[in-house]
Formats: sequence, C-alpha cells, structure tokens
Amino acid sequence: MTGVEWLVTIGGFALSIFVGWFFWFSKKEGTSASLSEEGIQEIFMTVKGGYTPDLVLVKVGKPVKIHVTRKETAACSELLMIPDFELSKKLPQNEMVTFEFVPKQIGEFDFSCQMGMYRGKIVVSD
Repeated sequence: MTGVEWLVTIGGFALSIFVGWFFWFSKKEGTSASLSEEGIQEIFMTVKGGYTPDLVLVKVGKPVKIHVTRKETAACSELLMIPDFELSKKLPQNEMVTFEFVPKQIGEFDFSCQMGMYRGKIVVSD
C-alpha cells in the first residue's frame, strides 16, 4: 500500500472509533425541568428528526408536565409513548400536546415513538 492508502485507512478507522464513541459511549447532558410557581416541573420538547431534548431530568414526587410539539410529517413521530407511566398520545403536527404524571420512584424511564426509532429517557432523582 502507498502512503496515501495508509492515511486513508487509518483515517477511516479513527473516524469509525469516534462515531462509535459519540453515539454509544459519550455521556449526554440532560435538560432539567423548570419549576413553575405552582410547583410543577415543566419541559418543552420538540419532535423533528428525534426528540429535543431526549434526556429529561426531573425530581421524584413532584408533578411533571412535558409539553411536546411535533414539527415534522414523518409517520414515526405520530405517537409518543411513555410505558412506565402508562402514557401514550398522538402528536398532531404543529400542535402542543401535554403529558402529565407524578414520578413515584427514582430511576431511568424510556420513552419512544411507536416504532422505537425515536427514543429518549426520563431520569428521576431525589
């Protein structure tokens, strides 16, 4: 192999390692819910190619409202499910839909679209 071929091979290998680390091993910072005057934890989420934010941080025992606005037409984003809280709602395009619940235990709880292509996590702490 020539020097250029070696550089391309090493560069491709390094890029593959970086992509794997970025998507599977890098620690994401979550978005903490803001506390309203009424003591309700609120998060505003957008759906466009995925959930933003996709890592939501809330406190145990306090009511939570997650306001979701879908800004795309993809069929996968038509439904948002939070199975551990027994919540599931259709998301009409460009309309805000609110999910309300009170987390009763500390832990990590997944949410996703009906096909599991869009995913996120709610982290409940004390």
